Amino acid sequence: MTTRHTVAPKGQGGRGAYRTIGEAIRAASPGDLVVIAPGTWTENLVLDRAVVLTAEHGRGSVVIAAPPGEAPTVTVDGPDCALHNITVWGSDAGLPAVSVSPGAGLVLEECSVEGGRVQVKGPEDEEGGTTAVVLRRCRLEGARLAGLHLAGGVRARLEDTAVTGVDGTGVVLSGTASLDAVRLRLERTTGSGMRLRGRSRLRLTDSVLAGSGRAGLLLEDATEATAGESRIETPGAAGVHLTGSARAELTDCRIRGAAASGLVVQETARLSAAGCSVADAGANGLLVTGSAEAELADCRIDRSTFSAVHLAGTAVGRLADCRVRGGSEHGVHATGEARIELTDCGITDVAMTGVSVLERAVATLTGCRVAGTAAGIGIGSPAGSTVADTTVTGTTEIGVQVAKGAAVSLAGIRISGAGAAGLVVDEGAQATVTGGRVEDCAGSGAVVWTGARPEVTGLHIDRPGKNGVFLAEGAGGTFTSLDVTRAGFPALHVAKGADPVFRHCRIRDCAEALGTDEGAEPVLEDCTADGTPLTFGTPAAAANGKPGAALSSPSAARAADGSDEPEEENLEDLLGELHELVGLDRVKQDVGSLVKLMQTVRRREEAGLPAPPLSRHLVFAGNPGTGKTTVARLYGRLLKALGLLRRGHLIEVDRTALVGEYVGHTGPKTTAAFTRALGGVLFIDEAYSLAPAFAGNDFGTEAVATLVKLMEDHRDDVVVIAAGYPGDMHRFIGSNPGLASRFGRTLLFEDYEPAELVSIVEFQAGQHRYELTPTARTELFSLFETMPRGEGFGNGRSARQIFQEMTERQAQRVAELTAPTAEQLISLEAHDLPHPAAP
Repeated sequence: MTTRHTVAPKGQGGRGAYRTIGEAIRAASPGDLVVIAPGTWTENLVLDRAVVLTAEHGRGSVVIAAPPGEAPTVTVDGPDCALHNITVWGSDAGLPAVSVSPGAGLVLEECSVEGGRVQVKGPEDEEGGTTAVVLRRCRLEGARLAGLHLAGGVRARLEDTAVTGVDGTGVVLSGTASLDAVRLRLERTTGSGMRLRGRSRLRLTDSVLAGSGRAGLLLEDATEATAGESRIETPGAAGVHLTGSARAELTDCRIRGAAASGLVVQETARLSAAGCSVADAGANGLLVTGSAEAELADCRIDRSTFSAVHLAGTAVGRLADCRVRGGSEHGVHATGEARIELTDCGITDVAMTGVSVLERAVATLTGCRVAGTAAGIGIGSPAGSTVADTTVTGTTEIGVQVAKGAAVSLAGIRISGAGAAGLVVDEGAQATVTGGRVEDCAGSGAVVWTGARPEVTGLHIDRPGKNGVFLAEGAGGTFTSLDVTRAGFPALHVAKGADPVFRHCRIRDCAEALGTDEGAEPVLEDCTADGTPLTFGTPAAAANGKPGAALSSPSAARAADGSDEPEEENLEDLLGELHELVGLDRVKQDVGSLVKLMQTVRRREEAGLPAPPLSRHLVFAGNPGTGKTTVARLYGRLLKALGLLRRGHLIEVDRTALVGEYVGHTGPKTTAAFTRALGGVLFIDEAYSLAPAFAGNDFGTEAVATLVKLMEDHRDDVVVIAAGYPGDMHRFIGSNPGLASRFGRTLLFEDYEPAELVSIVEFQAGQHRYELTPTARTELFSLFETMPRGEGFGNGRSARQIFQEMTERQAQRVAELTAPTAEQLISLEAHDLPHPAAP
């Protein structure tokens, strides 16, 4: 039979009332009820038997406070204890206010715990039993380190409970603890919202984790969690972060506004998510690294700051019926040896490539849709990816690109409305194309570069803005049952040395059927143009595409790279961009003088006056890292703004891109590089290597001779900039009489001063949201002052390398802090500087 014990101040409660709660507990038998009158009771309580403490007048009327300097306020040593409608105040926010011992049991109902955590310890091993705790409609507030800590063999349940204002982690599970949380509201923690360690388990339902300083939900070691119909809002790091061998299953969850990635899966962890959404992540929507795995079904990832989905290492990602929308980088980005499988997924409106596959990663796409991206699908891995029954529409650049040395199988793919070429197969790439359509592309339908030999069967190309198929020098492959209709340029363009085989191909309603350069070797078998047999070398073929030099047709050159004309740029804005560069005062003055001279030339031409003799080709002399490539790129854009170049783009090459390995190889190789630069700038780095001091029979001299002739033939459609060390460039210009007459001006790029190098580091820091402390800035200046400027000194490159090393050192330092502030996360301090003997 339950006995009621009353606790009241002197003069209240009637005869037999206890004056302290402790007295009533000691007098109670297991199962008794202790009823407490309103007021603040300053006591340390030990519940060593099954008693129930309740407030006589409901929630908020009774406060139990620990005496100053003593903790915990309530210690539970017995089973089946309970507190109803009681507020517990801790004496120290960093210590337990309520402590439950191994094997004990506690129910908190309609209670508040303030200024200290609830700490529950279970037995270390399973034979010791469990500790059972239930919190219903409770509020935990103002603790430090943790709001609720469950350790060891604990079984706990939270219902309609709030954990808030914790200077640390909201809820911590460790050991073999298990928590079932329903309608938990966890907010305003400086650390993670919930953290699982050891072999702990969590089931989270209809809950909200908001405003954590670090991860919303952090799983480490061999922990497991399931979460359903829950929200994670504005965490200070990842929304859900899995490391070790952790496992998590999310259903109908929403993750919003993570400062870092929305979902992070690392090491050997496994994540499964269904019906979830990730929005406005500060980094990736989903990041999977190491050998981790993630499987998502019917999920959405919106507006990621980095790539929406990023896989690295040997990670595996499987996405089915998922949607990616918006984002500043790629939709899906796979690197390393990662594997990504996309089935019935949609990717729209990302700023870069819809699906990007690099290094030795492998992608399998089935029934996917990519729309409104910069590039559609980019395959840069030789490991062999597969794309089937997939649609790419409305890209601003290339629809599908198979990069140099990459390999892919395309089956039933549809590419529509690409802003450049529909399909590009780069140098040495391997591509098998079966069926599919390419339609309404602004560039060529398909572009095949040197050394590529794709196998194409049953592809239909309709209404390309340029060629149906463009084959560059030395390209090849087999094209079977190819249909090309309504092409704006020759349906098939075959450059010098290209030897494709066309079988059973049909060309209809095209401007021309076949265009070939001298030395082209196409094979045509059972091909027709508007119903008429098409053969190479016959009058009909000549009428449809007279052989000629590729360089004589700028439009053909543009068709080859599949790109549109660049947007118009304002001359004043470009000059402003030039003057914002660190240092380079003499170069800026020289370029400004050139611009004024060319403006005058342009005006004389517009007035019908003869233009004075002017060579736009330049020599850039300077040590590495002094900004030569940056200025060259700006120079091209300036000439485009002046109307003196069609495109103003930059093609950067060196000796390896111009010089062949055997007789007869160098001329075509140099010509191909020059062709890509038509309408823009050809930037030859380390140009002096084309004229070595002891040349002998070096093929570099042939490259120089070829360049001289091409510069003469296309003097109004290209600018050549030769760059290298000052002393060596003098030898290069003197190696061929034609060079001296064409390179009439040399711009000298001087080494950066220490203050300028500091400015470069500060610029890099600003771009990546770091700040140098005044002490770091001063010591960085001293470092640059004493840095040896020998052969290994890289000027701006050295400054950028030092910035990178500083961020790496800062990351290691900040990782050791328990709860770093926002200022600590962005500050680069003197400790982060490399040793002076580094670069």
